[in-house]
Amino acid sequence: MNDLFEKAPIPKAYFHLAFPVVLGMVASMIYNLADTFFVAQTGNADLVAGIALGSPLFSFMLAVGDIFGLGGSAVISRVLGRHDYHQSARISSFCFYIAIALSLVLTALLLLFEQPILGLLGATAATRPYIADFYRILVLGSTFIIVSLVPGNIIRTEGLAQLSMIATISGTVLTIILDPLFLFGFHWGASGVAFANVLGYAVNTSLLVFFMRRAKTLSLAPKLAHISRPTLKAVVAVGIPASLTNLTQSFGMMILNSYLAAYGAQAVAAMGIVQKVYMVVMMVMVGFAFGAQPLVGYTYGAKNWQRLRATLRFDLKVEGGYATICAIILMIFAPQLIKLFMNQPVIVTMGTQMLITTPLVGFILVFTTVFQSVGAGLSALAMALSRQAILLGIAIVILAQFFGLTGIIWAQAVADVLTCLLGWLLYRHTFKDIQVPSSN
Repeated sequence: MNDLFEKAPIPKAYFHLAFPVVLGMVASMIYNLADTFFVAQTGNADLVAGIALGSPLFSFMLAVGDIFGLGGSAVISRVLGRHDYHQSARISSFCFYIAIALSLVLTALLLLFEQPILGLLGATAATRPYIADFYRILVLGSTFIIVSLVPGNIIRTEGLAQLSMIATISGTVLTIILDPLFLFGFHWGASGVAFANVLGYAVNTSLLVFFMRRAKTLSLAPKLAHISRPTLKAVVAVGIPASLTNLTQSFGMMILNSYLAAYGAQAVAAMGIVQKVYMVVMMVMVGFAFGAQPLVGYTYGAKNWQRLRATLRFDLKVEGGYATICAIILMIFAPQLIKLFMNQPVIVTMGTQMLITTPLVGFILVFTTVFQSVGAGLSALAMALSRQAILLGIAIVILAQFFGLTGIIWAQAVADVLTCLLGWLLYRHTFKDIQVPSSN
């Protein structure tokens, strides 16, 4: 492990850790597309809508898991950099069992308040039976979903990213197989879709727990599940901002769709297609960003400033270069990409205008994950809230007032510029007292 984090060339260490995460992200993306396709094949609009309305619940569970998955892995990386292996074992064990306890409490609360929550999710008389079926099965299996995020992230701090990838892909493949079987073979409807997801995550979590035996400095032993209050604060200070990233993404889309609705269903449909295209691009960028976190955290904890500087520079080059190439491709082939989803002239025209992305997204991801890795909780929180919530919301409101639909379309690009500038300023502030010069 030490050779990989301390001695291996930066590109070799970076891609060894990042590529498995990217492949896991791509597998999840393929499932999302396949799931959408299978459910749509039922031809039942109320079923499709019911499952779509229930998707924020799934995002919420992932966000809860991220608190101790991403938060714990960030702190463990820094601890491993100091070679404090007893502490890394305690943190990994604590995060695992606190995630189980929290998931059980949430299960009880979600079942107790099912009816009001279904109302908040937007259930109608027609969709309520379907969203209720989906909701109950997902809630009953929430422990597998929430807990999977903990070993899935912390195992990567030892460089075992390939094992995390194997578990993720295994669970995803099983879900893809069970989805059509439960939908069309057993006719279980929304319950079947939820059950397929739960079983997939059960396999994922079980494999991760089994693979944890390969870890040398991590543990799931219950007797070690105790950490100090400052360490808990350090975990939560990173974990909560990281979890908010999932939630702010949904919030930003809600604002965007509410403003686009004034321009008709075609505008909303065009943006929906654009978001599907973005998802393909963003999954890879997020994979690289999360994959690099253990390396950044380890070198920071080891106070190896020269290697940290080299790692950050390489991370910025990879993310910025990939984002630039994707931006060029999207601008050139926008009409063709939109036509792959829906070949209606109005939607293709609108979608082409909306398919605007900036290379700055890559830099924003690097800044965000670096803040998480080094424990800069407030900076990570600022980045989590800015791009998809505060700055995007302000940009939409102001630009829509002056430029109408064009302003709404360009709001995300404006938010990217402002968020990247904020990230750069916070980056300079975070590293001002240590020997890590700016990355330019």
